[in-house]
Amino acid sequence: MIFITVKFPVKPEHADTWPEKVADFTAATRAEPGNLWFEWSRSLEDPNTYVLVEAFKDDAAAAHVNSDHFKAAIATMRPLVSRTPDIVSTTIEGATGWSAMGELTID
Repeated sequence: MIFITVKFPVKPEHADTWPEKVADFTAATRAEPGNLWFEWSRSLEDPNTYVLVEAFKDDAAAAHVNSDHFKAAIATMRPLVSRTPDIVSTTIEGATGWSAMGELTID
């Protein structure tokens, strides 16, 4: 599984409308055959930062970044962010999804 987390530093004047502006990208990515999840959150510490947590089957990442909706999203996002986003992208061998948190097991 390819696991990616991206922090998007959004310009203050676009922070409240960010989810609407990336809605088409979100829907198109979630519809990709290899997408496992694609979830946005807004930072509690900085309301101008959105965090994207996404995962893909191992063979699906190239199709994602080469898709028309990805290219369109980059063009849409470029004028809305205040600087280059931070990213962590890694492959987790053998993983296919979320696991239960053993430290907080609920019966």
